[in-house]
Amino acid sequence: MHESNRIMRQFRSRTGVTVLTVAAVFMPLLAQTASNGSVVSAPDTRAKIWKVGRTPDGKPDLQGYWTNLITTPLERAANLGAKEFYTPEEAAANATRGAGRGGAAQASGELRVHYNEIQFGLDRSQTTKVSGLRTSLIIGPEGKIPLMTPEAQGRNGERAALAKGHEFDGPENRGLAERCLTFVSDGPPMMAPAYNGNYQIVQGDGYVTILIEMMHRLRVIPTDGRPHIPATIRQWNGDSVGHWEGDTLVVDTTNFTDKTNFRGSGENLHVIERFTRVAEDTLLYQFTVDDPSTWIKPWTAEISMPKVEGPIFEYACQEGNYGLPNVLSGARATEKASAVGSPTQ
Repeated sequence: MHESNRIMRQFRSRTGVTVLTVAAVFMPLLAQTASNGSVVSAPDTRAKIWKVGRTPDGKPDLQGYWTNLITTPLERAANLGAKEFYTPEEAAANATRGAGRGGAAQASGELRVHYNEIQFGLDRSQTTKVSGLRTSLIIGPEGKIPLMTPEAQGRNGERAALAKGHEFDGPENRGLAERCLTFVSDGPPMMAPAYNGNYQIVQGDGYVTILIEMMHRLRVIPTDGRPHIPATIRQWNGDSVGHWEGDTLVVDTTNFTDKTNFRGSGENLHVIERFTRVAEDTLLYQFTVDDPSTWIKPWTAEISMPKVEGPIFEYACQEGNYGLPNVLSGARATEKASAVGSPTQ
């Protein structure tokens, strides 16, 4: 149901296939993290000369098409310890090994004969991804999501126990993404999907809007100083309000529901996003996640989002698509077959 989107993107691609490495493309613009967690641009001649453009109302111009598809994992591998950055040589070697593994998997028949992935534009080689020097998107020496509180462990354990054995009872038992209601790329925070990780930012007087490709959702973020909506009103994607701190757009989001459940979070999830254009072709996206009822401390991650070619095509996903009815009808057929074969019948 989503293949046409990928096919159009496949034919419009001018770069072909490759994995771009930040070591080669964005090296002069890499951001370093200070001990206090703030982002500081590394010294560079190009960075000193370049200045962000301005919109008619004088705000930094963040407009354009951007992607957050990146090969860097959210959490750092345990064997890397406190190593926050690869050397350019290590990053290049990692990219080469990754491409080799992909080719070997196809050669060995790992993908088997289920689908011609290239036909649908879903082959790994058809998606341009960026590989940076960071060893994890989460910044700091730990590079991992903090431990969950006992409260969160109990809450999520209870949720899992209630769901066990009822996964296919009805549509309300399926995930929000499977029902085409909201997806990981919607955010906040806006996490990279497997594909279609593209965003279009458009600014106007008192507003910043972000068109998200994967679920084709539009985030409309007011920057006119208004407060959050009342705490009694809860939304899957929370309530976002923005303001400018120098050349950075800061977006504060509260009023989530427990149904969003971002990595086990509850309704008190609080997300602060920071958007800073650090070069003509690079948007630095940083987010901090805080929920005292879920994690023992807040945690922060950042992604350097490169500029990509537009436009964004419609992502044809809506509740009631073939996938969900087929899953549920298959479950009913299985139940019927089991009942017929039962010794009690």
